[in-house]
Amino acid sequence: MSVRVCWLGHATVVLDVGGVRMVTDPLLRRHAGLLRRRGGVAPRTSDWRGADAALVSHLHHDHAELGSLRKLGPVPVLAAPSSAHWLSENGLRGVGVAPGEWCTVTGATGGTARVRTVPAEHGHRPMPHRPNAATGFVVRGGGLTVWFAGDTGPFPGLARVPELAGAAVDLALVPVGGWGPRLSGGHLDPVEAARVCALVGARVAVPVHWGTLHAPASRRLPPGWMDRAGPAFEAAVHRFAPEVRPCVLRPGGAVVVAATGEVDGA
Repeated sequence: MSVRVCWLGHATVVLDVGGVRMVTDPLLRRHAGLLRRRGGVAPRTSDWRGADAALVSHLHHDHAELGSLRKLGPVPVLAAPSSAHWLSENGLRGVGVAPGEWCTVTGATGGTARVRTVPAEHGHRPMPHRPNAATGFVVRGGGLTVWFAGDTGPFPGLARVPELAGAAVDLALVPVGGWGPRLSGGHLDPVEAARVCALVGARVAVPVHWGTLHAPASRRLPPGWMDRAGPAFEAAVHRFAPEVRPCVLRPGGAVVVAATGEVDGA
């Protein structure tokens, strides 16, 4: 029993779990609005081809990029109900997942995984033209439980993630940075992310939402800022959450996480 995790940069992760392939907050192009992907290279199609479903945590442009979602084809796009309605209005197959509701996703080979939303707090920078619901997800399949935090700040309600999942968290996909050297509200910095992973009792944690996107003016920002958050998270985990195993990837990197907590390169 295992889950394969391939991080494509920012909040985009390909999960192969229980015979189902899911993509979180797909950003599959070289840009998200004005934001640009580091190096100007889009993820390899081979890394995300064959997705059975997408999970969209909220509708900010770097998490719900319509051109990227359309690349996946007519797959179900799971989101909060208001977000799913908006996605459907924009030509996608939005599937609303109400609080407390489980949704079963079936893979092309017949495997299944169950998905539900869990709370997130991300009310900063509301958009006037899109719904502003924000959520995380738990995915259960193949005997494992994965928590994708989406975008969130720290708040006590995160302690309920294992209860809402109905199982211990084997793998946390947790945001640790942003697209600039300073974080706005509603995000986790590396130390906060490490403490949150301890709070939910995650066995393994992969940091996301760092080192990928930058604004056009980033050449005037401090050198090296894009490389700091991942290693800083790893150091914070060793200090504040020693029971959690950090696994820092680079875009395109993949690992296999077993139910025992063992991690192998992939």
